[in-house]
Amino acid sequence: MRSFLAVLLFIGALAWVGAYHEVHSSRRPPEAPPQPLVVPPGASVAAVAETLHGLGLVTHPMEFRAWVMLRGDTARLKAGEYSLEGPLSMDQIVDMLVQGQATRHDITVPEGKSAREAAAIMATHGIDAAAFLAAASDPMAIRDLDPAATDLEGYLFPDTYDLPLRDAPAELVRRMVGRFRDVITPELPRVAETGLTVRQVVTVASLVELETARGEERPRIAAVFLNRLEKKMLLQTDPTVIYALRAAGTYDGNIRKKDLLIDSPYNTYKYPGLPPGPIASPGREALRAVLYPAPVKDLYFVSRNDGTHQFSETLAEHTRAVDRYQRHRRSGS
Repeated sequence: MRSFLAVLLFIGALAWVGAYHEVHSSRRPPEAPPQPLVVPPGASVAAVAETLHGLGLVTHPMEFRAWVMLRGDTARLKAGEYSLEGPLSMDQIVDMLVQGQATRHDITVPEGKSAREAAAIMATHGIDAAAFLAAASDPMAIRDLDPAATDLEGYLFPDTYDLPLRDAPAELVRRMVGRFRDVITPELPRVAETGLTVRQVVTVASLVELETARGEERPRIAAVFLNRLEKKMLLQTDPTVIYALRAAGTYDGNIRKKDLLIDSPYNTYKYPGLPPGPIASPGREALRAVLYPAPVKDLYFVSRNDGTHQFSETLAEHTRAVDRYQRHRRSGS
């Protein structure tokens, strides 16, 4: 009996040493290059174990599953794109997955980008542009604030986003709309005071965003658009024509006189009032410019060709400004 117990203890000790070695010994040589590990959202422990086994980081998938269970971390492994560096043990790998030490990808979407332009930025970061646009075409995420929305154009808030997975376009769209909500929610009482809808505010703000990069000019440009709307004047803003041309696939980087005749509801040289919806995603300052426009009577503005604009209240003043800043420039004067 004593011999039998001794054999059992010996076998048990060997098993413990083997398990300890499996769990705590390094699974990677110190000089090994970084190794990517992708854990998709909703992946089970068994699926992670098989992935690690395929990468040569786990000898037996069952051992990984058993160790995660013994640790009490079965439901705590976090999805993400990980970079495994250095001589990691299985226990250290579990630590990484539990703590969510995933590689993060910073993606910056500047102000004034349309959904299609944002999708192109996504593509440069390895995100499926088509999937991003598909997610951005579903208006349900904003319907409570904009019942007329047919997509999320204008509501993909420009900002820098960090993602644990590059292939999560729907999650990125959700976060972008969430950022828009963070910005607009405190301003909703002011939106109601203006008599505008959220959709109208965002639409005007998208025009403001595309007309100037100068923060000090935005409230005044917003005032011009709002004043023209009040007087039922055509807005006559080039960015809406560019948006129409891009939708038609005919924009080549220039606007010609004939382009101002394009038959599109977005052509504000042809159709009065606002375009059907936002033409880009405005930032916080452009939104606030519409909510708090400058107290001016201006109806016109023209570029001074230095990033600033000359504003005018009357057509006569505007004509003189155009003659000064545009016609002379085109003639080489």
